[in-house]
Amino acid sequence: MFDSITPLLSDPAAWAALVTLIVMEVVLGIDNLIFISILSNKLPEHQRSRVRRIGISLALIMRLALLSMIAWIVGLTAPVFTVMGNEFSWKDIILIAGGLFLVWKATKEIHHTVDPTPAHDILDKKDVVISNAGAAIFQIILLDLVFSVDSILTAVGMTEHLPIMVVAVLVAITVMLLAADPLANFINENPTVVMLALGFLLMIGMVLIAEGFGAHVPKGYIYAAMAFSAGVEILNMWSRKASTKRENAQQLRAQADQAEARARAAEAEADAADNRA
Repeated sequence: MFDSITPLLSDPAAWAALVTLIVMEVVLGIDNLIFISILSNKLPEHQRSRVRRIGISLALIMRLALLSMIAWIVGLTAPVFTVMGNEFSWKDIILIAGGLFLVWKATKEIHHTVDPTPAHDILDKKDVVISNAGAAIFQIILLDLVFSVDSILTAVGMTEHLPIMVVAVLVAITVMLLAADPLANFINENPTVVMLALGFLLMIGMVLIAEGFGAHVPKGYIYAAMAFSAGVEILNMWSRKASTKRENAQQLRAQADQAEARARAAEAEADAADNRA
């Protein structure tokens, strides 16, 4: 397939497919990156950046490995069993399992964000805090696999040219690498954004489960809802910053008034002392 790279360079349709696929891969990569960011932020600070890069590198390796097995990937869409008239393929099973894991993980993280006090039961003891990089990387690998399968099947559905798929995946992973630290730091510094991101993961998990059961949810609706929610949160952040600035200005004004009052009192006392003298 790589022998046909030169003709593709002069084909406008190929360039259009490449741009469209890059956008789709970047959007799918952001979902993956949100999960990696939230998970890595639970680690000690000196391990976070390394774990994020390992997770993204594993995502690249998985995607390229899956691209090398296009025929096998396409075969994942073939039905393997039927339940009550509904056919399920390996792709459906992977999406359902990944969606369930994402819903479970997001729910647990929301629980610990809202109620940080450990409940001292068996499940909580296993998942209160991620104390080592290995546990985080293992969970990242599980979600990398789900997002990689979804990403490659999306690519296969949009173009038949392997070079276009490879370039789109490489560009998407490069964007993820560049955005990893800024996004993770932004999420870490804004607690309300953490909750919003967890809500996104919860929604994405439900969408994966729905698609696994054959209910196709248009991605445009999902990302429009995410963009609207993110826009509302940005407005809230601006409002909080403006309120903080006003409070700081009022405190400075109050301190200045107090200093001026003390100066006037000292001046009055000095005048009274002079008059007595």
